[in-house]
Amino acid sequence: MADQTEAAVIIVGGGPSGLATAACLQELSIPYTLLERQDCFAPLWQKYCYDRVHLHLPKHLCQLPLMPIPPSYPKYLSRNEFVQYLNDYVLRFSISPRYRRLVEAAAYDDVAGKWKIIARNLGSGEAEEYTPRFLVVATGETCDPKIPQVEGLHSFTGEVLHSTEYRNGEKFAGQKVLVVGSGNSGMEIALDLANSGAKTSIVVRSPMHITSRRIVEAGLIMLKYLPLKWVDWMVVMLSKCVYGDLSKYGIQRPKEGPFALKINHGKYPVIDVGALHMLKNSSQIQVLPGIRSIKGNRSVLFEKEKEYMFDVIVFATGFKRSTKHWLKGDDYLLSDDGLPNPNFPNHWKGKNGLYCAGLARRGFYGAASDAQKIAHDIKAQL
Repeated sequence: MADQTEAAVIIVGGGPSGLATAACLQELSIPYTLLERQDCFAPLWQKYCYDRVHLHLPKHLCQLPLMPIPPSYPKYLSRNEFVQYLNDYVLRFSISPRYRRLVEAAAYDDVAGKWKIIARNLGSGEAEEYTPRFLVVATGETCDPKIPQVEGLHSFTGEVLHSTEYRNGEKFAGQKVLVVGSGNSGMEIALDLANSGAKTSIVVRSPMHITSRRIVEAGLIMLKYLPLKWVDWMVVMLSKCVYGDLSKYGIQRPKEGPFALKINHGKYPVIDVGALHMLKNSSQIQVLPGIRSIKGNRSVLFEKEKEYMFDVIVFATGFKRSTKHWLKGDDYLLSDDGLPNPNFPNHWKGKNGLYCAGLARRGFYGAASDAQKIAHDIKAQL
């Protein structure tokens, strides 16, 4: 096992949250080491996003600390524009992650007063040991792709992929494609498939809020001055005025408001970028209920005994977090699901020098705030 040069802080995760934390530590001259299991920073954005992705919030809510997104960029950045911004950010703050380091264990040593972290170098296969005073978990809400257990899925003879493997709909033209999951990724992938000439269906199992960028932006402004329940009511009313009654298309609205749902349960409202128009007016996107089972070959049985044939299934079913597999002894900061136990705004700081960044379900704005708080708290202790 190789011992590594000691740094005061280890950051696990090289996505936007990890980069933001690194920049804030760098600004305060605090030595750190950033470990990333992939071979690049922000791998979700660089390697696992579909082509048409754009940020749903205005750029001023998506920028990282200490370096605003340039005025020359559009209000809503594309995937490539955001990656370029992150690349400039890495260069600006001289961030040099140690790539292909898979953290296998991290535990606090009470005697030494430090963390003992074991990371596997995926290039050499060698285990490396780090002993920092502080540990920052910045592995993100979108850590490991999640595909639910579906009876008979192994018997499906068509193509099965997760949304992280989907790029665009070109190769699916003329095919019958089922998108499982009706969040923002599912809706955008369904739109992209329909635009590419695929015969597209989407599974909608749960109630969801559908709204627009402008309405969400207005809601965010109102939240600065009005109570949450009032803002939620106004956002729902505006959305109903724009989109009408969606129940006849198989889409129900939740009883809880969109911002309350996001804060309490991490469920983001769907920002419509064209899928709803296609679903309502051209029937190019078919809404289906939950899947009961795969019946073999390419037949899928749905609730209400509906049965259809498909060539491809795309699971836009989100992510799970693997933090608890390697973080040992923490019974305070992070839950078994890898999200903070303490409520906002006290979610970012644990015990024994343990922190988390970007896990409070508050987007890039929340991650930026976490990074600044963590860096200043560590500085105060040093």
